[in-house]
Amino acid sequence: MEFVFYVCSFAAVVSTFFVIIQKNAVYSLVYLIISLLSIAGVFFSLGAFFAGSLEVIIYAGAIIVLFVFVIMMLNISDKYNLEEAHYLKPRFWIGPSILSLILLLSMTYAIFFLRDKKIDGFLIDSKIVGINLFGPYVFLVELSSILLLSALVVIFHIGTEKNVDKNKVL
Repeated sequence: MEFVFYVCSFAAVVSTFFVIIQKNAVYSLVYLIISLLSIAGVFFSLGAFFAGSLEVIIYAGAIIVLFVFVIMMLNISDKYNLEEAHYLKPRFWIGPSILSLILLLSMTYAIFFLRDKKIDGFLIDSKIVGINLFGPYVFLVELSSILLLSALVVIFHIGTEKNVDKNKVL
């Protein structure tokens, strides 16, 4: 499983680098999906199946859907619709396809050839995570929920802001 760990780590670093250097948000989003799936592969190779599952469900699923929604909201004009046809060209998919193929090959190798090998560690299930989160770390969990709620209020306020005359005083 060390081979899978190193391959997934390499794919995560490379795809995260491409997330940073891309000028287009859609390109960055595709590389971000690959990066998050690579990190989930790292968790799975270390035996942290719960953390890997949460990585796929929460980050690669829900957060990416949120990012796609924001990108769709920001691209309003017809100029961006013409650019979307550019995304369907094969040149756009070469980098993400290579990184995805590397991840697929490493996972296939791990499934068929490394069945009995794993990196030393112990299994952490959801009960232990829940006891720790709502035991000594309950204050941090509540603070993060308040932070997310305040971010939601700010996003709602920005999204519903109407054009008002800024010269008027209340």
